Amino acid sequence: MSMATLLIPNSFTTKLPGPRYCHRRFTCSSATTQSRSAKEHLLALIADQDRGLRTQSDPLKRAAIVEAIDAMAAVGSGSITTGDSLSATWRLLWTTEKEQLFIIEKAPLFGTRAGDVLQVIDVRNGTLNNVITFPPDGVFFVRSSIEVASPQRVNFRFTSAVLRGKNWEIPLPPFGQGWFDTVYLDDDLRVVKDIRGDYLVVDRASYNWKE
Repeated sequence: MSMATLLIPNSFTTKLPGPRYCHRRFTCSSATTQSRSAKEHLLALIADQDRGLRTQSDPLKRAAIVEAIDAMAAVGSGSITTGDSLSATWRLLWTTEKEQLFIIEKAPLFGTRAGDVLQVIDVRNGTLNNVITFPPDGVFFVRSSIEVASPQRVNFRFTSAVLRGKNWEIPLPPFGQGWFDTVYLDDDLRVVKDIRGDYLVVDRASYNWKE
């Protein structure tokens, strides 16, 4: 029994809403509004950045986007982002990862262009594929094994890489390991920081990529 019940006569206890209810309702509403506002702000900032290519030459824009990502991390603080909801085909919206951006930028020099850039995660099976597509038939992907390390951190180890065309395939050696933190996750957006200090913003693709 609460102190409020002890101090308020019985005739009033059924007429007055409890203070916990009001506080909880206000907090939930405020958190939802804060999350939506931070998300919309981040998406607006990255909308014209060509997946991060333009940001490379605009330090002020980069700083603004990183600040927005930090705001998203604050919204997602304390949440568990390494469960089944992490398993999906995620499509790149924006990144600071130089190797990926280099491949995207230089693809036309090889008579092609970069299509969707993906992360394909399966938590239960402990796998991750980093994928860069080159429509209509080309793809470069790196296979990794993963292990959940904490509520927001996943460790990964590269196991192999493949460059594939329509009728050919070139295997490449694996090249490293590390971790990434999913600092925000909802039904359609995921925000990531990794071991090298890079940032990644991805959305759930409308399809499931398969090798």
